[in-house]
Amino acid sequence: MATACSGKKNIQGHPCFGGNHHKNGRMHLAVAPKCNIKCGYCSRRHDCANESRPGVTSQLLTPREAIAKVREVMASEILGPIIKVIGIAGPGDPLANEETFETFRLVREEFPHLITCMSTNGLLLPEKIDLLQELDLHSLTVTVNALDPEVGAMIYRHILYHGKKFTGAEGAAILGANQLEGIRRAAEYGMTIKVNTVYIPGVNESQIPLIGRKVKELGASVMNVMPLIPQADFAHVVPPAPELLEAVRRANERIIGQFKHCRQCRADALGLIGQDVARADAGCAVGQ
Repeated sequence: MATACSGKKNIQGHPCFGGNHHKNGRMHLAVAPKCNIKCGYCSRRHDCANESRPGVTSQLLTPREAIAKVREVMASEILGPIIKVIGIAGPGDPLANEETFETFRLVREEFPHLITCMSTNGLLLPEKIDLLQELDLHSLTVTVNALDPEVGAMIYRHILYHGKKFTGAEGAAILGANQLEGIRRAAEYGMTIKVNTVYIPGVNESQIPLIGRKVKELGASVMNVMPLIPQADFAHVVPPAPELLEAVRRANERIIGQFKHCRQCRADALGLIGQDVARADAGCAVGQ
């Protein structure tokens, strides 16, 4: 097992961790189609080129295709100078896909100066964290929506873990325990950690400050309270109004730093936050 690091890894310039998001951009590589949990708010059935939401991509990439796209972007006179971060955020869960690790290996070998970043549901984080450290992952985002398994049971239909399907509070408890253990160990390795929480009115608002306190205690440095995008099981739920979302973030800011310029990026996002590069295949298509 690898040994823990003592200091924080350098992520200067990362637009999601204090870097100037008006000047510094990111490139998400959609190499991870499989997912091991079913969130009630997640839908990956459609992909419109002009929509921005997690879980969608216009094209799945192999690791070799992904590194070829990184070469192309980094050679661009327009995009090359602004791209500081290479991230993997789906469209499934990166840790459930071996392609994630191969892609990070290729990026690290060819572009060692770029910051590497990953978003995960955290189910496999405790058992994959040593490998991520070996690959020199710089920053990590973990989506934590509940600490109470009974609340989690309202959010997740099921998890698939070590060949078994778990539902209800049992599944939510396994997921929650692994998320927290993974965050703790990632912090020991010096990774900079952001926690995303999807704010679902009437379901998990009471959990938000509890999550903030717990993840800060474990070593997370920032939290991103995201508004629900009504779809799937929660298509009928009205998302929090902007003023309510801002009030929740302000209250939570007393506990942990808040990330407030999130645009709930796609799995193939490219460019500046909120100013993604237009895709050649614009229009709507069936997603993965």
